Amino acid sequence: MAGGPADLHGGVFHRSSLAVAGLEASERFDISAAELATFTMLQLLVYAAMQIPVGLLVDRFGSRSVLLAGTSLLVLAQAGFALAESYPLALLARTFVGMGDALTFICVLRLVSRWFPDRRVPFITQLTGTLGQLGAVGAAVPMTWALGRWGWTTAYLAAAVLGAVLALAVLVVVHDSPDGRTLRGPQLSLASIRASLAASWSHPGTRLGFWMHFTTQFSATALSLLWGYPFLVRGEGRSPNEAGLLLSLMIVAVMASGPVLGWLIGRHPWHRSSLVIGIVWSIVAVWTAVLLWPGPAPLWLLVGLVLVAGVGGPASMIGFDLGRTSNPVERLASASGIINQAGFTASLVLVVAIGVILDWQTPGDSTAYTPEAFRWAMSAQYVLWGLGLAQIWRYRRRARTVIDRAELEARTFS
Repeated sequence: MAGGPADLHGGVFHRSSLAVAGLEASERFDISAAELATFTMLQLLVYAAMQIPVGLLVDRFGSRSVLLAGTSLLVLAQAGFALAESYPLALLARTFVGMGDALTFICVLRLVSRWFPDRRVPFITQLTGTLGQLGAVGAAVPMTWALGRWGWTTAYLAAAVLGAVLALAVLVVVHDSPDGRTLRGPQLSLASIRASLAASWSHPGTRLGFWMHFTTQFSATALSLLWGYPFLVRGEGRSPNEAGLLLSLMIVAVMASGPVLGWLIGRHPWHRSSLVIGIVWSIVAVWTAVLLWPGPAPLWLLVGLVLVAGVGGPASMIGFDLGRTSNPVERLASASGIINQAGFTASLVLVVAIGVILDWQTPGDSTAYTPEAFRWAMSAQYVLWGLGLAQIWRYRRRARTVIDRAELEARTFS
């Protein structure tokens, strides 16, 4: 099991490695804001689209085999991104980064469910995700340093070498379960796949988990993957070092809050949706203060923003716990795949919307983003928050009519 968190660490690192290179990418490939957003758009689109197929692959071939395939693909994709000198080739490489990244997370969820008793799964899941976020730290300050010191090609080749080390760790260390290195599931027919997915989606607990993941994640994801660094530098007038440190602080918030949320939902499973609603409203409140502040927001408020937005990452994982307790073991991976699509779909929409709005506000000049343009662009989040909160409230009521509270709490504490 030891390789699971390490591989998630690597997946997050590769996913986030463009976050501090947005301005360099604009200059290297001579592209607009919308074209820059396409890098992350394709990566997220591929990631989201592959979640259900990956869940089925994990059920069929086991976590170890799928993890090894994912880490190997990430190595090749990052090497290609390092060497790409044209925009189309860079897009192709980033697409394969999304594919490799997609092959990791559900594997880790499945490993946790195989290796730990039911009552400990929420906490271990959050702890595993927290350790995985170390990869985002590696994509913030160290990648900023590497890009400045070594340049584009060497920095991304170094990222590929890190991926190769993690692939070797998966090969040597990871076991699918305490009972065997590699487990294989039964072959799946089209009829059984359709029936399994339909049964998972029909349960209101799965749908509640879907919308919880949708609503909590996108703000932090858009900041960490692409727009946080330009927003802080161009929109808020912070230095590159300050921006890198703020983004790293957001990852610290993720790492600190994850185990706490895991403990809370393990102790109070009936109130998982209430916790998520409170976190979302907190994110909305701090973003509103930043966007309405006359002039650049003070540093203390930006610190509050990255801390509160960072909590949204672990909060999104509460959705997987809804899927886990609402579906039998044989549907766990496919239900997790359905839920995992949600946040990355929302993130994809937001990343593209920010790029389009920035180009609308600063036509023809991708290097002249203004604070006013960023205020318009970041306001696109309110549409997603409104939709997500409405759906959480809707399916929270439905889920509570079919979930037995006493049985849920007895299962948690048994």
